[in-house]
Amino acid sequence: MKHILARAASTATAKPWMTTVLAAPAMVLGLGIGAAAAQSSAMPIPASCKDAQPLIGVALPNTSNPYYIAMRQSFIDHGKAAGFKVAVSIADNSDSRQLSQIDGFIQQKVCAVALNAVDSGPGAAMATALTKAGIPVFTVNVSVALDDLKAQGGQIMQYVGPDQVEGGRVMGEATLAALGKTSKIVAGIVGDPQQLPTNQRDGGFKEALKANPNAEVTRVVNGLVQPDVSLKVGMEMLQGNPEMNVIFADTGPGAVGAIQAIKALGRADKVSLFAFCAADTKLEGPYKGCAAQQPATYAEIVVKSIRDYVDGKPVKPEILLPVAVFTYGQTPPPGELG
Repeated sequence: MKHILARAASTATAKPWMTTVLAAPAMVLGLGIGAAAAQSSAMPIPASCKDAQPLIGVALPNTSNPYYIAMRQSFIDHGKAAGFKVAVSIADNSDSRQLSQIDGFIQQKVCAVALNAVDSGPGAAMATALTKAGIPVFTVNVSVALDDLKAQGGQIMQYVGPDQVEGGRVMGEATLAALGKTSKIVAGIVGDPQQLPTNQRDGGFKEALKANPNAEVTRVVNGLVQPDVSLKVGMEMLQGNPEMNVIFADTGPGAVGAIQAIKALGRADKVSLFAFCAADTKLEGPYKGCAAQQPATYAEIVVKSIRDYVDGKPVKPEILLPVAVFTYGQTPPPGELG
């Protein structure tokens, strides 16, 4: 089935590079919602949304990652501009803590929740708890596990985030362009195999490499989206694979650790890094290319969608934005990172 692409004219500030995927099934998109799961017409507007300044809850995994710092501030700024009070909870990467925070939002009877789950599986349970409490859920960045969501009887109003698969694919294509479409490529991935979005990025990267019969991905290690962990596992991967000449880091913090690992082992002239962009980091040395997300823009769009929902306007079930691509010698601007 072909994706149906349209300009996202309903976003808070229309930008020419925004695209929306409409009415495509989740199994095709691979992003976790699709029109089948986002049943916006079935969710009544909570009474608390009629308050003069409705309270919305925002659940984020952490603020140690610059990505979420940018997203948090955007939710606060655009929420206030849209007439909402905004309560932000930070889970410190703990599923149990985030679930407790979601329960707190339920007790507060918030108007809506913007959910960036720590993990996709527990995220489905959180969305279900909110659904059963009559609170609409708008997911952002990390999609929830669709099968779990359906089995538990939960629903999602909307998913907003990057086209994860395409982000990995463009980095795979950049790898082939830089190293050659027939040259030998032995690649490893510094990722987070427990997450749907990172797995989707990895899948896109691997798919692109298939165009070169001499390219293979030999290892995937878990950097836990943390620079120090990514440094450790990246060094171990390189030490155990002396022929490895490419690393794909599927998150910004993973990219930071991978850069350090390559340099620490003195392999900057032998190993090329392609990644989702590290914050405020110039592409130089082994760091050859990166794909960037726009977390502040995602938050802006979610706030606009919640405002539309409260005002009785239709809400698109899924909004995907393409990644921005940066090449050697460039530095991604503030707010564009992985």
